[in-house]
Amino acid sequence: MAGVMLDTKAGITLKGSTDIVVEFFDYGIHSILYQRGVYPPESFTRINKYGLTLLLSTDETLKDYLKEVLQQIKEWLLLMTINKLVLVIKSIDSNEVLERWQFDVECEKDITPESVKTEKTDKEINKEIGAVIRQITASVTFLPLLETACSFDLLVYTAKDLEVPEAWGESGPNMIANSSEVRLRSFSTTVHKVDAMVAYKND
Repeated sequence: MAGVMLDTKAGITLKGSTDIVVEFFDYGIHSILYQRGVYPPESFTRINKYGLTLLLSTDETLKDYLKEVLQQIKEWLLLMTINKLVLVIKSIDSNEVLERWQFDVECEKDITPESVKTEKTDKEINKEIGAVIRQITASVTFLPLLETACSFDLLVYTAKDLEVPEAWGESGPNMIANSSEVRLRSFSTTVHKVDAMVAYKND
């Protein structure tokens, strides 16, 4: 995904903020899948972003899937109808939910497509996002080792009565029984705020 640049003089709009949040979701999802070993490490390539070295999957099927999902999320962000994105990691053998990465999304209530926010620079926003990504990377220090082959699902929570694409199905919350939770850092573009947390199964 191409880098998102902010014009600090013009400020940030709903569209500009949406691009930043979608880009974070893209890099964040790839980072989680790499750090938790859902895809083999040799299928990732290194790139520099947010002042960090990040890893992106080269798996074409995964890339196509994420591109489709993120395009839909972008549309919902522009409509201000998305509440959260959840990445669920499951055991392939038992289908048991082992981890639940949750990203809560808040949008300024008074924002319009024409609104411009000027409280933050791109450097400040990227620094906050980089701190979240660092925590994802450091998660291997406290999350239990995933000792079984795993798959993942993406759950998107939206406003009620929203028209959903035919290819998307409804799902339960995929909660974890007997779980521990760790709240991660948040970041704000001044238009959107994203809070992150991860829940994992206690042995």
